[in-house]
This record gives sequence, C-alpha cells and structure tokens, in this order.
Amino acid sequence: MSCKEPIMNKIIVYDKANFEGLSKEFACDIPDLHDLDFGDCISSLKVIGQPWVAYNVPRFEGDGFAFEEGDYGEIDSSNKISSLRLVHQDLSDPQITLYEDPNFEGQSKVVKEETNLTYGYFNDRVSSHVVQRGVWLLYKRQNRGGWYHIAWPEERIHDYKTQLNFDDSVSHLHPLQPGRPIITAKLLWDQKKVETEKDILIDEIVGTNCTEYEQAFTANTCREYTATVFQSFHFSNTTSLKLGFSFQVTVGGANIFVVEKGKQESTTTSEKVEVLLPAKIPPCTQLSIQVIKKETTTTVPVELTICQNGKEKTEHAEYQCVSGRTISTRYTMTPASATQDASQANLISRRV
Repeated sequence: MSCKEPIMNKIIVYDKANFEGLSKEFACDIPDLHDLDFGDCISSLKVIGQPWVAYNVPRFEGDGFAFEEGDYGEIDSSNKISSLRLVHQDLSDPQITLYEDPNFEGQSKVVKEETNLTYGYFNDRVSSHVVQRGVWLLYKRQNRGGWYHIAWPEERIHDYKTQLNFDDSVSHLHPLQPGRPIITAKLLWDQKKVETEKDILIDEIVGTNCTEYEQAFTANTCREYTATVFQSFHFSNTTSLKLGFSFQVTVGGANIFVVEKGKQESTTTSEKVEVLLPAKIPPCTQLSIQVIKKETTTTVPVELTICQNGKEKTEHAEYQCVSGRTISTRYTMTPASATQDASQANLISRRV
C-alpha cells in the first residue's frame, strides 16, 4: 500500500506512556517498525482520522489490536507492536451475517451495528460468518470483553473451531467507526438574500428648553449601546453529520462561527456603539432624540464539502445572520412655550 492516503489519517506513536519520550508520526502502512528503530516499544499513541490496526509481528502478522480515533495514554505492555496498518476500507455502512452452523448453514442473523449478543438468542451460537461491509471486532465476551477477532470486508470464515478457535463463543460485535469528517464550508455570497429589514427604537431622550436663550444639553454628549449579531446554521434534512459533531465556519475576517450539530446551532455577539448627542438646544424648543437600531435578516446558502472514510461528498446548508450593528439617531425639534414655569426651563427625560 502506498503513502497516498489523505493526510487527515495518521497515527502518532510514543515510546513512553502519556505521550512522552521519543515519537514518530505515520500516515501509511508500516510493515516493520524495526526498520525505523521503533519496534516493540510503543507505550502510548494518538489516532487522527481512520482507525489503525497494530500487530505484534512484522508484516501485519500475529494478533492485531484496533485503535479508533482518539488518544491512548497507555498501551498494554504485552501488546508488542511491530507493524501498523491503516484501515482504509469504507466503514460508513457496516454489515455482517452470522450463521449458527459451520459452512454458513443453519439459522442466520444480519448485524449492522454494535450488538451485545448476550441480550438475545444468538449468544455463543455463532459458527461461521460472512462480512459484507465494514471492519468488525468479534469479542468472546460481552461488553467488548476478552480476545477479539478482526473481521475484514468480504471475509468468509466457514468454521470457527478450525479457523478461529472460537468454539461458538462470540458474545459481542463492534464495527470500527470512521474518523471524524473534515468539513469545508463555502458560503455562496453571490446568492445572498436579505429577508427582512426593520427599525427598532432602543432609546429616546427628550430635552426641553423653555427659555429665550440657547441652553446646554445636560445629558451626556456620548452614549454607548449594545449592538447584537445573531448567527444560526441550518442543515439540510438529508445531512449525514451526526449529533454532537462540531466544526468552524469562517464568515469573514475575524468572524469564526462554531457550529455543533444537534445543539442550538447559533451564537449571539455584542459590541458597544457610541452615539453622539447634540450639545445645544435652541430657545423655546423641545428636542427629541430617538436612537434607532436597524435590524437586517440575511440568509446565505452554504456548500459543505465532507471528507471522511477516504470519500468526498457535497451537502447543503444555510447560514442566517440577524444583525443589529447599525445604530443611528433621529432628531425632532418642536416649539416649546416661553411662558412655561422656569422649573421646566431645561428638562431632560428619557424613554426606552
């Protein structure tokens, strides 16, 4: 096998526990780690992407130990690792058929997901199997316990006793899971749509000057308001992404939106906006200042490129942004009677 697997699939191995000591990184099969001065010494490892199988004998012989994506801070010291194989097979739709008797005879059971046979009627009754799709771990004991056999696609084991020394003792099946998909989100800005635009009154300040002289405005000449941006992400009904999966969407500049499937899938950001107010009120005038936030709802189609399991596919989604960043003021001046009581001479009120 060549080293042309996508770089998203790799394994990092360490000669000490807890990812310490010497380390090496691989992205393709390694038939003999001794050739690289790293045989029988791996004590911890990290898997990124597709699963790997580690063998205790060079050239992928001997017992195999499967490692799905994740961090393994300590490897059993008895698991001497001499070769590494990347699982490049399609793991997206696993299926195995179990048979009660050798040579694929007797009652059969089709399994498509992780299954504990001790909960049903087929426990310790399997004598042969055929793997249609995926890579399966067949355990001797329930809850992934005991020794397990790695069953590859199209594998046909006609007799457990002679080929596996299993003695009809399969109790648990686990299909290896593909690594996390790598998502590239492309926002199609040329198809952007402005759904709604509306003005929202967020503050109103009224100043009344009932004198015949220009008066200073007693309110602050500068005020701060919070501008909000509400972002949401909606997947198509046919998306293959599972609940809990998260990835980043770069909307523009420093705006990086983190999407997590199955959660609120939205975020709100706030920022302060300064609004300058007039410094003077003309004689016999009531000045009304309305602070207006323009709220715009925009939707943008999104093209998702999903790379997983050695395959690439395209799905569709929608990004929506409700922005209230634009804050402005409107001024209204109306006459005020000069005969009003002097206590009303420079009255400031505020309404929200």
